[in-house]
Amino acid sequence: MDHRRQKKSPYEQRLIDVRRVARVVKGGKRFKFRVTVVIGDKKGKIGLGTGKGNDVTTAVSKAVSFAEKRLLSVKIINDTIPCEVTAKKGGAFVFLKPAREGTGVIAGGAVRQILALAGIKNVFGKIYGSSNKMNNAGATVAALASLKTQEEILKMRG
Repeated sequence: MDHRRQKKSPYEQRLIDVRRVARVVKGGKRFKFRVTVVIGDKKGKIGLGTGKGNDVTTAVSKAVSFAEKRLLSVKIINDTIPCEVTAKKGGAFVFLKPAREGTGVIAGGAVRQILALAGIKNVFGKIYGSSNKMNNAGATVAALASLKTQEEILKMRG
């Protein structure tokens, strides 16, 4: 393989979930891997992607390319989020709350990894309802996408 043609991605990537899924056919079961990946530059840009493939590496590369196409800008003020925010995806309900400097990221599972890759250093996070990592990640990204600064809220109100 020619390594000169491979471009180095500016984003760090982390695997959120790896699942072996099956399709039932006449001769038995056909297995594939489904991978959920989050990418981020730790400066306010994140992307979430899911990919399927016959092996894990193929699924990861598909998920990363999908995540790069759906990048999202996150509003960060003083290493935290501007306001409290909630979001729901499937059965997962995610609550994020800004925290003081020095608090750190107090969240679990997929939420913690996404917040770290977004560059948010001080925040409280809580997952309600579901333990499905894929839905938790989707709800977290939806919550971060719905963040608005104080100026944006005032502009919307008139």
